[in-house]
Amino acid sequence: MKVAIFDFDGTLFPEETFPLMMNHLKQHPKYKNKYRRFITKILPIYVAYKTNFYPEQKMKEYSMRTYISSFKKASAKEINQFFFEIGSDMRKNLNASVLERIDLHRKNGYYIMLVSGAFLPLLQAVTKDIPFDSIIGTSVPLKNDLFDKNTPIIHIHGARKKDKIFAQLANDSIDWENSFAYGDSYSDLDVLELVGNPVAVKPEPRLLQIAEQRQWEVI
Repeated sequence: MKVAIFDFDGTLFPEETFPLMMNHLKQHPKYKNKYRRFITKILPIYVAYKTNFYPEQKMKEYSMRTYISSFKKASAKEINQFFFEIGSDMRKNLNASVLERIDLHRKNGYYIMLVSGAFLPLLQAVTKDIPFDSIIGTSVPLKNDLFDKNTPIIHIHGARKKDKIFAQLANDSIDWENSFAYGDSYSDLDVLELVGNPVAVKPEPRLLQIAEQRQWEVI
């Protein structure tokens, strides 16, 4: 089986999702009172990251955990509705070139995967009209259909993406040499190096340098 693996932020969706999530929290009629606490908690970590005192991956993971903690006592339905509201606007701005690749791979019989650190309900909301075979994202912990603040958030980022891909495909024989992967950032390197056909999508400078050195396709 051949697979085509797509990143989300900066790839299928041409922007970063976290600023949109922050803005939606800030303006939301029910949850906007949580915004000040969220900003107060992440600001020192973000400043430490920008001054090279805190690793990027740990900063992102901390930000995701702090963000989702705003939903304590919320039901699964309420959380899904919140992310659906964000996703409704994001669906209008997906990368047309990447959508064409998804359609091409589907027609050619590839197993199509979306693998991202974004929250799973958001990914599902944005891609509800795109028939991915599997979607891997950061899960929102639930217990008895309510947000479970005691279960840690495991941000799907970097090497964790590769681990999740292997787990998803554990029962299949994969033709990695003839498979494709699409990503925009250096943190996607673990996934891009899995396949014989890595594609850099509007890559950041570090990934662009690698793509040019290794003669990868760039779109």
